[in-house]
Amino acid sequence: MDNTNNSNGSYNLMYGINDNPKLTEKIILGFQNIFAAFGGIIAVPLVVSGALGFDGATSTALLSASILASGIATVLQAKGVGRVGSKLPCVMGTDFTFVAPSIAVGSVAGLPGIIGATILGSLLEFILSFFIRPIMKFFPPLVIGTVVCLIGLTLLPVSMDWAAGGVGSSDYGSLRNVSIALFVMIITLLINRYGKGLVSSAAILIGMGIGYVLCIGLGMVDFTLVKESSFFAIPKILEYGVNFNPAYALAFIPAYFVTTVETVGCLSTICEVSKVDSSKDRLSRGVLADGVGSMAAGLVGSFPNTTFSQNVGLIPLTRNASRSVATMAGILLILLGFSPKFAAFINIMPQPVLGGVGIVMFGTIAAAGIKTLSKVNINNRNLLIIATSLGLGLGVTFRPELISGLPEGLKMVFSSGITTGTITALLLNIILKEESVKEEESEIVKVEEEVLKEKSKSLDINEREVTA
Repeated sequence: MDNTNNSNGSYNLMYGINDNPKLTEKIILGFQNIFAAFGGIIAVPLVVSGALGFDGATSTALLSASILASGIATVLQAKGVGRVGSKLPCVMGTDFTFVAPSIAVGSVAGLPGIIGATILGSLLEFILSFFIRPIMKFFPPLVIGTVVCLIGLTLLPVSMDWAAGGVGSSDYGSLRNVSIALFVMIITLLINRYGKGLVSSAAILIGMGIGYVLCIGLGMVDFTLVKESSFFAIPKILEYGVNFNPAYALAFIPAYFVTTVETVGCLSTICEVSKVDSSKDRLSRGVLADGVGSMAAGLVGSFPNTTFSQNVGLIPLTRNASRSVATMAGILLILLGFSPKFAAFINIMPQPVLGGVGIVMFGTIAAAGIKTLSKVNINNRNLLIIATSLGLGLGVTFRPELISGLPEGLKMVFSSGITTGTITALLLNIILKEESVKEEESEIVKVEEEVLKEKSKSLDINEREVTA
């Protein structure tokens, strides 16, 4: 072991960054990392496939590609290749930030448009990796919190459709579907709240598994797609074609900006809990790995990749910060990505099961945004930014016909509530002048004076009543 497992550190690591456990331990710990991240890895392709109405074969291929891309990006980030990769124990996967833009582009240009936007947009992260510090100034907690909150809120309607049985299903909103969704939701909440260690962190995955077994018992699962899928298949690069339309890539740009900032925050946290230096060079290489990983994801037919924050919590929990373990997790994901039968088994999961965990997942994302905003000083300026960004973002989400008159390129960009809200928050944060400390103190004094006046009036009234 190297000295990164500082026994005097608050986390008392068993394995430091450069420690290399035995092969059996690496495999076990690697699967543990996959276990914590897998719910997030498969959720995004399931959401997009359902929203765009992809057939079984397409959605299964998309799931396999997403798992494979996650493995490739994880190996690049953890092991490092030249200047690419932070060499930190970080698991990668696609992010919910890209769901709304993917649905917006996919509804017009299908999977080729999504793949083209993924590849073109990844070039932005190549550029951003050289400008980490200046970029962070444009994404203070005010903007990040607002955007993260929007991600959760705009996706909640998707989970409600799932809970009802899926859009267009003959039994949409039936008592059976809603009951299953509520059962899965309650089980997930209880496991997350009262489970210990890894069990709690994998509540989403466990909840999905329990709901899946229940639906099999109720005869709600058709295994035809699994039977027709092969055990092993090499992915066909750009099998569904690619459409490099810059207008489609524009819809992905705000999401790439947001995930770049999230990556910097996630890698910084990993450095802290792993007891290593979070240098600008390491963070830059980490963002570059994001870009390369996203480009690779597009080439195999999947969505952009970024860091998974839930795996950061495993480091202090398991006292394992070995990047060789994270690399093993990536290798295992790559192997799983070559199995269409495995992906098909996930793909046939009944929609009410996804609805139950989706409500918890998307609600948690919204709550995380609120938590970030709670650390922000909610003065008049910041309140206006939050209100306007949320208002426009949710407004476009629930009333998309509002932008029907815009040119096709602009419609593509602003059809996503997340994109609309992000652009609004960024612009208002630049345009609206920051309140000075004196102005804030003046506002506080005014409020205090008003309170004192009210108290004084109340005392005068009481004295008059006593005198009378």
